[in-house]
Amino acid sequence: MPIRKVLMPPPAMNIAHVSRDVQVPPTPANSGFRTECTKPSSDDFFGVSFDDTAENNLLSHVLLEVSFVIVVTRVLRFLLKPLRQPRIVSEILGGVLVGPSVLGHNRKFAEYAFPDSANFVVRNVGAMGFMYFLFMAGVRTDMAMVWRSAKKHVYIALTGFFVPWFVVIGIGLFMRRSMSDAYGDWLSIGVLGSSTAITAFPVLYPILKELNILNSEVGRLALSSAIVVDMLGIVAIVILEATVQVESGSNDGLWCLAAVLLTVAIMYVGTRAAVSRIIRNTPEGKPVDQTYIVAILVGVLVTGFVTDFLGVAIGNGPLWLGLMIPDGPPLGTTLVERSDTIIMELLMPFSFMFIGQSTDLAAMGKAWSDLKPICAIVAIGHFTKVVTCLLSGLFIHMPVADGLALGLILTLRGQVDLLLFVHWLQKKVHIAHDEHNPNLFASIHTYHSSLLLLVGFPNEMQVIQPQVYTMMVMLSVLVTAVSTPLIGILYDPTKPYMVNRRRTIQHTPPSTELGVVLKIHDEEDTAKFINFIEASNPTVSSPISIYGLHLVEIVGRGYPRLLDHEKLAQYSTYAIYETIHQAMKVYQESKSECISYKAYTAMSPKRTMFRDICELALINKATLILLPYHKNLPQNHHRIVLVSAVLANAPCSVGILLDKGHFRSNSMLAVNPTDFQAQFHQLVLLFLGGADGREALYYADRMVGNQNVRLTVVRFLAYDGEGDDEMEKKLDDGAVTWFWMKNEMNRRVNYREVEVRNGEETVATVHAMNDNTFDLWIVGRKHGINPVLLRGLEDWSENSELGVMGDYVSSLYCDAAASVLVVQQQVLREQKHWLRRMGVGVM
Repeated sequence: MPIRKVLMPPPAMNIAHVSRDVQVPPTPANSGFRTECTKPSSDDFFGVSFDDTAENNLLSHVLLEVSFVIVVTRVLRFLLKPLRQPRIVSEILGGVLVGPSVLGHNRKFAEYAFPDSANFVVRNVGAMGFMYFLFMAGVRTDMAMVWRSAKKHVYIALTGFFVPWFVVIGIGLFMRRSMSDAYGDWLSIGVLGSSTAITAFPVLYPILKELNILNSEVGRLALSSAIVVDMLGIVAIVILEATVQVESGSNDGLWCLAAVLLTVAIMYVGTRAAVSRIIRNTPEGKPVDQTYIVAILVGVLVTGFVTDFLGVAIGNGPLWLGLMIPDGPPLGTTLVERSDTIIMELLMPFSFMFIGQSTDLAAMGKAWSDLKPICAIVAIGHFTKVVTCLLSGLFIHMPVADGLALGLILTLRGQVDLLLFVHWLQKKVHIAHDEHNPNLFASIHTYHSSLLLLVGFPNEMQVIQPQVYTMMVMLSVLVTAVSTPLIGILYDPTKPYMVNRRRTIQHTPPSTELGVVLKIHDEEDTAKFINFIEASNPTVSSPISIYGLHLVEIVGRGYPRLLDHEKLAQYSTYAIYETIHQAMKVYQESKSECISYKAYTAMSPKRTMFRDICELALINKATLILLPYHKNLPQNHHRIVLVSAVLANAPCSVGILLDKGHFRSNSMLAVNPTDFQAQFHQLVLLFLGGADGREALYYADRMVGNQNVRLTVVRFLAYDGEGDDEMEKKLDDGAVTWFWMKNEMNRRVNYREVEVRNGEETVATVHAMNDNTFDLWIVGRKHGINPVLLRGLEDWSENSELGVMGDYVSSLYCDAAASVLVVQQQVLREQKHWLRRMGVGVM
């Protein structure tokens, strides 16, 4: 007699499992069955069942799988970090490791740990993870970059896309006869060409961010080119989908294309109207309301359903929706801040498990003899892409190393490529052969794999076979794993700042313009910089050009930008930025005969903001970069790290201003130069020698030209010349002699020399001078200082950015109420060949 099993629910709380008899009343439907009741296995481990009744603990299995893949991925990231591997490599390998290729290859382990019911949930949540990933990538993308891209960016994008595509298609058609029928059809070759040619912006952004080259010259060029290629790729994929359906005169493809265009138009009109209303209802400077964020995230699922229903890849809808939402504040920033962590850390592990479950290395190994031609075609395609980008770079006068790095960047593979591979793996075509021409597809109709599981269509063919899919996934990992460390070796983003031309205050003639880059963080910085510049004695014969830079962390945007406010219709999205730059503009207009001002805003990651400062100084040929310093911040704070990075890479001299209120006496919003002229400023220069000390001396000489500034110069000398460097001593003597001869008759200048034996005597001299009558201490940072003058103080210093003496006079131990200016003279760095970074000597 047939047996009908009835699954009893698991016991609640701590109630023990009990056997129970169930009486099932006989009915016509079950009269022919003997009914048995089964209970969950007694071998549960913390609620996880390890038998054929695992459906009872579906949630536990899903949680186990995701936790396992997250732990494996984290371990792989830790192990691969010394090899400079990006995050995407460890995530893909983690998914493959728990899939049927490695751990899942053991049948018992797969049945116990990863039952089919749990895998079904993982695959569907993984698809949702890809959808939200593409949506966030679309939000970060600035569509206007397609039109704003320079000609060289478009040139590199087009050549980097079409040349590899034609090469792969041509070689594939040429080798088609030597390939098996399962792998050599025209559709598979087209997929190979498209996947090799396309460079996805969502893939490049996180990898370049990890490499800290997002706002570098090559990084910007790669991102701009990728955006152009993505637009071509979106069009190509839609056309390819329609082509599959329109083959041999079918009208399905035309209807599909028309439906897609209509959907995009409706999305564009509806989304733009909704977004405009959301932005209008959001107070300036405030985040978007949570209700709108939830509605948009639900819209991601709806657009995914619509595009999947139309037969287009499920990720297209969310990507289109993201592209229609403006990047940056307020909406784009709020979306990224509130959703990015959940998507990347919680949903994407499901996605990589989804990828791993479809990967089977054993099956690929068995079919390797048939896969060799395909592997060769893909390798040739990537090589062609690198060579094409290199030649394109040489055409626009890029260095060879930078051109190679650009080519390697544009070959990086990641999440978008994996999603396309899965889509083509699951997409099937139904083939009916023409009796008169069996080699011609009479009709091709596409169906989604979910429908094909329910209805058994004959003569089905996958667009790419599982073995090809596995090979493409592993080639993506290999290409990214090899390219990423090579990019770091080939490309040095700080190389442009390694100039050999002197850009210092000492070497700037008095009658020439002084270019100063101001890093402005907030309104207080603006106030003190205005007064400090006024103290620096700008005159008609010796004017000052100010380049004010406000730094903004790039959140909700994917493309770093350096904005020149003169070329913008409005200053910024937030009013505070306009206030800052307007205050500087008011001051400049009051001193227009001797001061010029240009406002800039840079949007970039915190870790690489220093490059925007150095780049602005480089392109404007500035002589001095002036940075604010806040000593109450921890050493790992990004503003402190920024100062250290600028000091290490600046193409000119650097000044660090730690203001204690002496340069904030005037109102920032009502700048009146006559107010400053009514004040006298007492400055003191601690001259310890060296290049930095000489630079500080020359800047102090410029400031003393202001009739309202008094200056005291104290030169420290080692007792009996102990520890003196002969060359540095001569240079110091020459600078001091020049200064004294120039200011000997100036009653506002005092000069004296002190001999000391160690750092203790140096500190004692500073203490004796500190009567709180000074407004500003000026010191050189560190280069060229006789170590005897600071003996015993090196270990005490906590803020290396300020140097030993700068750190001391700004500390509580000194008890000085005056502000502090620390000066570092430009450090000339020899441009080294990239091979030297690998330990290879170059003649």
